[in-house]
Amino acid sequence: MAKAWFSIYDFSFNYKGDELAFIDSKQFEWASDIGKHVEEIKRELSTYLKNNELQSYFNTSMVSKKNSWKTIALKTWSIQLFKNQKQFPITTNLLNKYPQIVSASFNMLDSNSNILPHCGDTNAIYRCHLGLDIPIGLPDCGFKVKDEIKAWENNKWLIFIDAYPHEAWNNSSKERYILLIDVIRDEFIEHKKLVCSTVLTSLFLQKRNEKYHFSFDKKPRTVKLITKLLIPFASIASYISNKLKLF
Repeated sequence: MAKAWFSIYDFSFNYKGDELAFIDSKQFEWASDIGKHVEEIKRELSTYLKNNELQSYFNTSMVSKKNSWKTIALKTWSIQLFKNQKQFPITTNLLNKYPQIVSASFNMLDSNSNILPHCGDTNAIYRCHLGLDIPIGLPDCGFKVKDEIKAWENNKWLIFIDAYPHEAWNNSSKERYILLIDVIRDEFIEHKKLVCSTVLTSLFLQKRNEKYHFSFDKKPRTVKLITKLLIPFASIASYISNKLKLF
């Protein structure tokens, strides 16, 4: 397969690829299709928020202010979250048209908040933000990948290489909402299961780290060995959860 990078195997947490930081959305059929339905997507989110709250992202070390980054996921690295999907039938049907879309969630960044610099889990995906409710533009609300800064815009995509260091900020007085999706890049599509299983394993270990404060870089060989042992179990668990509709 083409060279895939995973942060769980690189304890510098600093991907050094040669891809562009941001990718033009015009080359993707799925981007055009989903974009045509943005008003319906917004209505589903608005209806949901009338009686429900988004959940804080598990990794609290990534935000400047507690509970300032909140989300509801519809799928996570190919694991279908059927209970949440029932709340968003139009959005779910759109996403399921494209098997290369492996993750999807609605994300809120609170007013006067930052998502601190970090790198993503792999270079095998494009991470894509569709602006749903963007309170203001630069310099007060924006997004940085490597050394490039861009602003979200309502009804438009920001597509980038998640593996690169990136950060976000919202210094306005209102919340910022986006639809976030992860799309397997064409050169990795035949290895989608391995990519998803590796990242699921990485997320599992990150959650254990968040709870028990275990530092990955203290025992890199141990972490790499544990990761390789757990990947097959992640693949099996993903298949069973989807087959039995556990979530």
